[in-house]
Amino acid sequence: MALTADKTITLGHPSYRWRFGQERRLALVSRYVDLKDKRILDIGCGIGAYTAQFARFSSQVYGIDVDWERVRRGAADLPHLMLAQGEALPFPNAVFDLVFLHEVIEHVSDDRRTISEAFRVTKVGGYLVIYCPNRLYPFETHGIYLGKSYHFGVFPLVNYLPDLLRRRLVPHARAYRTGDLMRLFAGLRASTVVHSYVYPGFDGIQARRPGIAKWLRRGCYFLEATPLRMFGLSHFLVMRREA
Repeated sequence: MALTADKTITLGHPSYRWRFGQERRLALVSRYVDLKDKRILDIGCGIGAYTAQFARFSSQVYGIDVDWERVRRGAADLPHLMLAQGEALPFPNAVFDLVFLHEVIEHVSDDRRTISEAFRVTKVGGYLVIYCPNRLYPFETHGIYLGKSYHFGVFPLVNYLPDLLRRRLVPHARAYRTGDLMRLFAGLRASTVVHSYVYPGFDGIQARRPGIAKWLRRGCYFLEATPLRMFGLSHFLVMRREA
């Protein structure tokens, strides 16, 4: 999506601090993908929060983002960050063992093209890992537009509205059903390693009400092992590029 004066609306809120929720998501990635000494690309890296953490496993970690200010801030501490679009990656074919897209595809201009490009730069046998908003999650976390006025916050049941109405309220961020997500890979030789869902980290609540956060985490993470995981905050998808 095009940049506007308020990038936090069109591009989302990048991770400025590494907290429990991010660490949990990284651990989930490492459960399914060997990260040690692999060449990794972080698409939509922001200031490089995940890029920096991938560097715990490998020195060959690259990040791209469309926002020059965030790239410049991250590049003060990290190598291999650059300004680029997910729809036109500045890399040759089949060079990365892992391409990572964390809450990114809902914001890009062309999600299908972004996945195609991510697939192009992934080695045969390599992996694409995606976190993205789940349309079945009961709350919309990207804020909404009422007319031309943007309202930041978490709004219940917006994701359950018909597509046309949801797009009017949330034109700046997509949310995906399972079929929507899988259609992005149509025609690509990729196999599903795992498709699941994750509930929130509740890090904001942890800072204010740690007791409540403890019980929310315990309850929601239990649900991740049940059919009710389908109502989680985000899809978690690992795809392997086949020959």
